[in-house]
Amino acid sequence: MVVLGLVGSLAACTTADAPEESADCTPTSAGTESDSVTVDGDFGAAPTVTFETPLTTEETQRTVAISGDGTVAEEGDVVTVDFQLYNATSGEQVSGTEFAEGSTTTFSVDSEAYLTGIVKTLECSAVGSRVVGVIPPADSWGDTGATDLGVAATDTIVLVMDIVDVTTPVTTDETLPKADGEDQELPEGFPAIGVTLAEDGTPTLTLPGGDAPTELQLAVLKKGDGPEVATGADVQVHYVGMKWSDGTVFDESWSSGTPVSFNTAAVIPGFTQALEGQTVGSQVLVVIPPALGYGEASADNTNALAGETLVFIVDILGLGT
Repeated sequence: MVVLGLVGSLAACTTADAPEESADCTPTSAGTESDSVTVDGDFGAAPTVTFETPLTTEETQRTVAISGDGTVAEEGDVVTVDFQLYNATSGEQVSGTEFAEGSTTTFSVDSEAYLTGIVKTLECSAVGSRVVGVIPPADSWGDTGATDLGVAATDTIVLVMDIVDVTTPVTTDETLPKADGEDQELPEGFPAIGVTLAEDGTPTLTLPGGDAPTELQLAVLKKGDGPEVATGADVQVHYVGMKWSDGTVFDESWSSGTPVSFNTAAVIPGFTQALEGQTVGSQVLVVIPPALGYGEASADNTNALAGETLVFIVDILGLGT
């Protein structure tokens, strides 16, 4: 599936007196390396992070810098975080959020969906906590590294995360064959995109031509009465994706006969915005500008969909995988 896709004065970072855990959750242990990372700043504000380079470890270590008392993240949960990611060889920050309103991202406590070291750092962390993970290559990108982030195959990484929220995804027992919600009127000013549905629900789109919208445009064509798609939920959908520039279909699921499953945190931002907050049984039509898709084309961004405004029609058929 194309849209699946993916970063001053110092106070010592010390292990909290009572690290988060529950009867069913035992956290990854702290170690000399994770305890050596120093962090300054309040929860929710961008921290100042310093450590001696190069920093290496043979196994993931996790230290709690600030201990929260909220919901504890356990296997299968979706965790909303602000984070900073560092190359532990060079000491350079290579990815992260802005630690500002609306800047958070989400990860699942699922080692099949995310790097093992991220999951080990997240697991057993409570809302309100700031945790530090020191993660070896074996628990990150292994032999390949992450060249787009400037992380070599031999580099350890340092991850600092503020745990903002923890949710447990809802799973439905049934997957619909097609969206069955009540028909809705298009919002005023929405692009004149024609939609024709086959008997089995397969949609055909006709684009209006002209200049592409510069901001995300979203319309609910059918409003379902199923459960709501939460932040970082696992969903089952059918979809068609087209390029505004020439009207070609670049990806779709209907021809396979089987809905596609993914986590809403693992897709392009515009697709995430189109799904979260909607309900099972709904059909949504969304126009996604490059900034919320695959970015603008450049020498460093050669993705085939870079610079393209994308149009998706999506049937939300179930939750869970």
